[in-house]
Amino acid sequence: MSYVDTAARRFSSELSLFVDRWVSVRTTTGKEYEGVLLGYTLPELSLMLGEARDKEGRRYPRIVVSGRIISEIVLLEEPLDMEELARRLESYFPRMVKYYPEARVIVIMDRVRVTEKGVEGGGPIAERVQAIYEEFVREWREKRKKG
Repeated sequence: MSYVDTAARRFSSELSLFVDRWVSVRTTTGKEYEGVLLGYTLPELSLMLGEARDKEGRRYPRIVVSGRIISEIVLLEEPLDMEELARRLESYFPRMVKYYPEARVIVIMDRVRVTEKGVEGGGPIAERVQAIYEEFVREWREKRKKG
């Protein structure tokens, strides 16, 4: 049986929130890149960026940055407020919503699952949750543009 401490598990969970989001990566060699984090390896923490550009403005469709030279990874966009979304869903589905903050997952009626990436499940409940989710994301993006 392997032992993974809570902090390491939490680190991995938080880093996974960076996937499919814009990040800035600074290296120990002085290079800087911005792009969409497509994936990473553990434990070496090498990164694959898509739609990347360096600080000189050169663009790269894909770039791999070795974990050995990464000094800083910065998330450039705010993650979706899943706790607030859970509260909103609770107003539509009282006492039927469970939010798991460490996993950043919302479950409605033990049948519909919501993550930052969207809604999983089928039927009328999932369709209603999808509509609420889309409205929430639209409002969240508009608020970020203004803020």
